[in-house]
Amino acid sequence: MSRAFLFIMDGFGVGHAPDAAAFGDEGSNTFGHIAEKHALHIPTLASLGLGGAAKVAGGVDPFPMAEIIGRYGAATEVSRGKDTITGHWEIAGVQLAKDWGYFPTTIPAFPKEFLNELITNANVPGLLCMGHASGTQVIEDFGEEHLRTGKPIIYTSADSVIQIAAHETHFGLQRLYEVCAIARELSYSLNIGRVIARPFLGHTPKTFERTGNRKDYSVLPPHDTLLDVLSNAGRDICSIGKIGDIYAHRGTGREIKISGMDMLMDTTQSEMPKLQAGGFLMVNFVNFDTDFGHRRDVAGYAGLLEKFDRWLAEALHLVGPNDHVFITADHGNDPSFEGTDHTRERVPVLWFCPSLTPGPIGLHQTFSDIGQTIARILGVGPLQAGESF
Repeated sequence: MSRAFLFIMDGFGVGHAPDAAAFGDEGSNTFGHIAEKHALHIPTLASLGLGGAAKVAGGVDPFPMAEIIGRYGAATEVSRGKDTITGHWEIAGVQLAKDWGYFPTTIPAFPKEFLNELITNANVPGLLCMGHASGTQVIEDFGEEHLRTGKPIIYTSADSVIQIAAHETHFGLQRLYEVCAIARELSYSLNIGRVIARPFLGHTPKTFERTGNRKDYSVLPPHDTLLDVLSNAGRDICSIGKIGDIYAHRGTGREIKISGMDMLMDTTQSEMPKLQAGGFLMVNFVNFDTDFGHRRDVAGYAGLLEKFDRWLAEALHLVGPNDHVFITADHGNDPSFEGTDHTRERVPVLWFCPSLTPGPIGLHQTFSDIGQTIARILGVGPLQAGESF
């Protein structure tokens, strides 16, 4: 029986979506702009058809001479959003017809009633920032005041999210989690997708650094995802990185929560041989997004692509003759684009199985086609949305 591996390159778009202008993202192209600025050496991704996927999405193939060993195409998101949850859920067969709630670019960005209730219910002396901010910059700007006052740092972004940062030892990790759990309850009425705990360490702006103890408080998907369907069928499921948080720990099987690109790659490689027949392994490689997309670091993003490509060459040696590997993304995050937010883009769909004939699979009108294809390969479903390719 086949096994399926799904690798999500967080924030790796291949060209702006048809409705990108509505999001302020017309002209964004994560992969295309990086390839324009750097002579990328990514032979494994090239051989899997990444260049062809970019061309299908409406861009240029920078590797026209690559010898293709996989099937390749691109997909367009139909759900209203460009955040992690929306993209992942749609990949897994759950499309969102209604948009999430968002916060305005005012200070405070959050409703006064929500802030007052959070201060009272969490028993904190106040809150800092209270606006839109970059996750790394905000702790540099407010970290010292947080240490002096004990006030948590609360901020948001263009995503439907509330993020709360606090010092892991001075404020306390468990206390931060408690504050975020209270914020989660208070924010349901605002239709906010996630509340994220962002612990950090250090004592000065130059030494402040976020830790790997991030915790997401997500809403439950409105109906069964690919993970639920596989779990209900009794299949072996391995979720690596922040997958458990994204799906609110429903149907996510053996969760291995780790952070850092090296740990994500090493753990994925060690878990692939352990996956049982008919099983499903899903991993989110978040560092493309957090370390270089949001920070608008084109050179750093290019370097991580090359590092991932070298690892991928090794990982493909672990794929059996009837196993299937899918590589895609949840949204874009063009490091050359204005602002620091995600970008509304099409995503690549790369599909590798040693027994498949290589070639194009075209442009798909929803990310859900990926999940539906995996469901069909593994003999479960069908899912509520998507068409198998």
